[in-house]
Amino acid sequence: MAIMGNLFGRSPIRPMQQHMHAAVACARMVVPLFEAMSNGDRDALPGLRAEVDRLEHEADRLKHEIRSHLPRRLMLAVERRDLLEILDFQDSIADRAQDAAELADQRGMLVPESMKVGMRDLARRVVDACEQAGKIIDELDQLLETGFAGREVERVEAMITELSRIESDTDELAETLQRELFTLEDELGVGTVFWWELINVVASIADHAERVGNRLRLLIAS
Repeated sequence: MAIMGNLFGRSPIRPMQQHMHAAVACARMVVPLFEAMSNGDRDALPGLRAEVDRLEHEADRLKHEIRSHLPRRLMLAVERRDLLEILDFQDSIADRAQDAAELADQRGMLVPESMKVGMRDLARRVVDACEQAGKIIDELDQLLETGFAGREVERVEAMITELSRIESDTDELAETLQRELFTLEDELGVGTVFWWELINVVASIADHAERVGNRLRLLIAS
């Protein structure tokens, strides 16, 4: 087995899964970030942002390591470019979580009372989407072992369908928040623009999670 490993190179699947775990860890930080913003705790925002930065840097380190060591030719039932596309979508999860933390910290944003429940629900549902995408990537080694066939494929396709449903929930939650935001324009003034951007950034985390699943669905279908 050692000889075979040296001949074909180390499988990139486990590092891909580790990277996804790091990206999901970044996304999870959106929940305590919004909790601090809802509780009026501006002092907590710099520390939360620093933790998101740390997690995003770890995801970046793993991404660069995968790119540097990914063989030009893989002895796998998947193309190199396909794995790199999935890797980019995974990395975007971490990047967008970092964007959200930076905006919240730089502006010292506190959630308006009428938006607190909606913001909490959006953050939690976004994390649900990322965790679902993480579960799907954790199945990648099993998919390869079965040659992208059989019951494992059916199970993963069902997981991807569930991911799409969760992402649709985040779209609805984001739209509801934006409609509420319009009613607060006079109160928030120019801050309305930043809240609009923050809602979009957080919702986009789920978009990138869905893209991870959709790209894997294309692999299964090919």
